[in-house]
Amino acid sequence: MKILVRWLLLAAALLLVAHLYPGVVVQSFGAAMIAALVLGLFNAVLRPLLVLLTLPVTLLTLGLFLFVINALMFYFAASVLDGFSVRGFGAALIGSLIYSVCGLVIDAAMERLFSR
Repeated sequence: MKILVRWLLLAAALLLVAHLYPGVVVQSFGAAMIAALVLGLFNAVLRPLLVLLTLPVTLLTLGLFLFVINALMFYFAASVLDGFSVRGFGAALIGSLIYSVCGLVIDAAMERLFSR
């Protein structure tokens, strides 16, 4: 139940990102749900590998390169899916930042809601 609610909220967050920033386009709620699923899979599978491979650069930039990795995950998901598009790397960076903030708010709210 908890994972389904989180998935729906993250899909809604993706629609919010598309509404707030014109560089990110999501065609429908169904496309947002698929995009949220693919983003979650990419972040679970590819992101740890990229973080490990780019560890020297990440340490050199004091962790700021992690923003680039997040933007790459966002950009890769948009390039694989229909109904979800990002207009360039800059849009992916800003979109991933907004999406990450939404994810943090959703996680905090879900922890508070489901801890009772």
